[in-house]
Amino acid sequence: GSRLVDRHRGNRWHLTALNDSVAWFASIALATHTRYEGHMPQRAAIGVLVLSGFAMTITMVFGVANGLHRGRYVVGSFDEVTAIGTMFAFTGAAVVLLNTLFNPRLIPLSSSLVAGFVALLLALAPRYAIRRSRESTVGPDVAGTRRALVFGAGRAGHEIVRALLGDPHSPLLPVAIIDDDPMKNNRTVSGVRVRGGRESIPRLARALRADCLLVAVPSAQPELKLELASIAEACGLVVRILPPLSELVDSAVHVRDIRAITEADLLGRPQIDIDTEAIAASLAGRVVLVTGAGGSIGSEICRQVKRFGPSELLMLDRDESALHGVQLSIEGHALLSDENLLVADIRDRERIRAIFQSRRPDVVFHAAALKHLPLLEMHPEEGIKTNVWGTYNVLEAALDFGADRFVNISTDKAADPTSVLGCTKLLAERLTADAATRTKGKFVSVRFGNVLGSRGSVLPTFRAQIEAGGPVTVTHPDVTRYFMTTEEAVSLVMQSSVIGSPGEVLVLDMGEPVRIDDVARRLIARSGRTIEILYTGLRPGEKLHERLVGTDEIAVSREHALILHTRVPTIAAASLRGLDAGGLQSIASSRIGDRPKIEAVA
Repeated sequence: GSRLVDRHRGNRWHLTALNDSVAWFASIALATHTRYEGHMPQRAAIGVLVLSGFAMTITMVFGVANGLHRGRYVVGSFDEVTAIGTMFAFTGAAVVLLNTLFNPRLIPLSSSLVAGFVALLLALAPRYAIRRSRESTVGPDVAGTRRALVFGAGRAGHEIVRALLGDPHSPLLPVAIIDDDPMKNNRTVSGVRVRGGRESIPRLARALRADCLLVAVPSAQPELKLELASIAEACGLVVRILPPLSELVDSAVHVRDIRAITEADLLGRPQIDIDTEAIAASLAGRVVLVTGAGGSIGSEICRQVKRFGPSELLMLDRDESALHGVQLSIEGHALLSDENLLVADIRDRERIRAIFQSRRPDVVFHAAALKHLPLLEMHPEEGIKTNVWGTYNVLEAALDFGADRFVNISTDKAADPTSVLGCTKLLAERLTADAATRTKGKFVSVRFGNVLGSRGSVLPTFRAQIEAGGPVTVTHPDVTRYFMTTEEAVSLVMQSSVIGSPGEVLVLDMGEPVRIDDVARRLIARSGRTIEILYTGLRPGEKLHERLVGTDEIAVSREHALILHTRVPTIAAASLRGLDAGGLQSIASSRIGDRPKIEAVA
């Protein structure tokens, strides 16, 4: 088989041209011979030779012109079959037309009609044999692969099955295809059969000794991924997925696209559409400053801003190691000699003003903050210094030195705050709203919840606890939180910077809140280990359920389905002089029912 393939590759022009020519001669002769039941008259025999020569000539010319006989197409590929069909249809029509011009006809009309279909079959048969021979000699090393059930018999499923079977280094060997559409049952793709819907996964996993479930549905919603992951985990199957179509190069599916399923897949949102042209127009050619640039959100803001071509990207952080990391992720090196890396603390008013005076940023993304709730409960004065007065320092410098766009990164804990973190971030929102009244620029805040995978977030903590053998600590069995991936949160921050009205708080819609206990149990199940869950109780200032919008706030959706607009009352910095933890608590209590509702401008 392999020698046949090698000979064909070395003599492609000769073999394909000879094959197609012989196909025409054989088909015309066979069709005419059959029509006369084996007693072909001399005139018909001459007609066979004339029409065969005519068909061969057209085939040779057509085949060279469209590249079919010059190695343009992979043998047996869909593109080659399409080209062959077109060529043989044209040639067949020409043969019939030439035959009808003679009176009497060279061969019976029925013979000339049938000959085209027979010729096409004779031309395709050797190609099919070559393709099957090639596929039988190229494939995954069975001994070093996982036996996989492939969920999805659509285009992506077909492509990935063929890709896996055609790759000698493939990590997976497809043994069955699963699809919920009963109309697809018993179809085969490269010899792999569709054998039922998702309810068949446990039975097939046992019968076929499968140890992996590959979800080959790039458009799959989180609910489907979660259900399949749960079924797979119950059967002891490793789960692998294909990424969304938006992440595929030219929408083509490759073996390298297969990856492990993550919590981001299970907790993901609908596809986020952002107005990249409007964002680019607001950032291209401008000086952009990001505070807290070394953090999870700040570093992702830097990476996304860089794509839009700012004239300068100023990255400010008090942590020099964090700046080292963000420069490495953006530039591919971290020499730390770039003047756009700024080591500074937002608490240092004079240092911040000096930076604004010398660098004159046009756009500011303010992500610097203290964010760990338990620590701030113990040290509230530190939260006030950074989250309140640090924000004020940046706001005042932005106002005084001409920044025309300011985006303050806030948190859902600012809605009806019960913690030092929530109260200080609410005050930062109110200070931003106050600054917006003193400039023609656009000063807004953006509020969202927990970010998957950020430093100190629940997922890295759970994984570390599982790796250590447990226990996994959860505050309460019913506690819920909103989650977003870093990338989608920052994408919507970018969008908010364009569509927000001055002084607004833009709230990112994160879908339904997620039970932390469920997240812990899924991670434990995926680890295959027996790990205890320890409930530690809610910590001071911590809520059982977070809110996105306060009870005295009214949010409306305007330009983007996943962005809500609301407002908070302004507050002057002068009224916060001498602010302490007691003052924070009084602000928190005054948030509910003590003043009229603040509506977003529609």
